[in-house]
Amino acid sequence: MEVKSTTEQKSLLAELAPGKRTRLRRLLFEFGPGNGTLLLLPIDQGIEHGPRDFFPNPASKDPEYQFRLAAEAGYSALACQIGLAEKYYPDYAGQVPLILKVNGKSDVPPDDDAFSTTNASVEDAVRLGADAVGYTMYLGSPRQGDDLHQLKGVREDCDRYGMPLVIWAYPRGSAIETKGGRDSLYAIDYAARMAMEMGADVVKLNMPKLDPERAKDSPAPYNEQEFTQEEAIGHCVASAGRALVVLSGGSKTDDDTVLEHTKAIAQAGGSGVIFGRNVWQREWSEALEIIGQIKETLLSNVRRIP
Repeated sequence: MEVKSTTEQKSLLAELAPGKRTRLRRLLFEFGPGNGTLLLLPIDQGIEHGPRDFFPNPASKDPEYQFRLAAEAGYSALACQIGLAEKYYPDYAGQVPLILKVNGKSDVPPDDDAFSTTNASVEDAVRLGADAVGYTMYLGSPRQGDDLHQLKGVREDCDRYGMPLVIWAYPRGSAIETKGGRDSLYAIDYAARMAMEMGADVVKLNMPKLDPERAKDSPAPYNEQEFTQEEAIGHCVASAGRALVVLSGGSKTDDDTVLEHTKAIAQAGGSGVIFGRNVWQREWSEALEIIGQIKETLLSNVRRIP
C-alpha cells in the first residue's frame, strides 16, 4: 500500500490556505522532532477520564508537570481544554505550540449515547495563540447527527480564522460494538475516513487492535482478511486521504511496545504519535528518556521519497 511521505506532506501543506499552512508548518517542521513529523502531548485526560489517571505519577496531577514536559522535551504541540490553556499556557507561549480542544466530556455517562459538547470557540484559540483547534467526533453514536452539525460550525470557524482542525475520531455506541468493537480495524478505518470527509486537516486515531475473534463481527471484507499491525495502520492512513494522521497508544505500556507502535506508525505513512499517559505517567527522568527514544524512532523510520 502506498503511504504518505514527508515530501508529499509538504505538497499537501501547499494546498492549504495561508493561515492554516503557516500554523501547520510550525507544528511539522519548526517544533518537535521536525522533518514533517508530529509529536503531540494530550493533557485532556482530567476531563475525559477524571483524576484517576494521575495516581500512577502523583506529580502529574499538577498541570505544570505536563506543560513543562512539553516545552522542555521539545514537543510539536500540547493539546488541552480551555481552563488549562488560560491558566497555564501563558507561561509557555512561544516555547511549545498549543492545540486548543474546543469540546470535551466526562466518562461518567455511558458511551452508548456519546456526545462531546463544545465548551470553547475557535476565537478562543486565536486569542490564546493556538496553532490548531482540536475537536472530538464520535462515529456511530446515536448523537452522531448532533455531533456533525456542531462540528460543521467549528470547521467553518477554523476556515474563517485560518486555523488547522485536528479531529479526534472515535467510534462509539452499541452499533459499533456489534460490528467488532470500537478498536477494530473496521471502526478505526471508518473513523479516519469520516474525519477526513468532515474537513479534518489532521486526524487523531487510536491504534487498531487486531482481534480475529471480534473481527468476525465486522462487515466484509474486514471479517474475511488478516492484517498485520502496519497494514492496519496503512489502511487508516490511506482512508484519511490528504489529511495527516497521528495515532495514540492509549493506556501506559512498556517501552518496547511504545517504540514498536511508533515505528509501525511511521513506516505505514502516519505523520506522528500522540502519547499522553505513556509519557506523563512516568517520573521526570524516565519521561524525558522515552520521549527522546520516540523522537529518534520517528525520524529514523519516517518514509521519504529520494
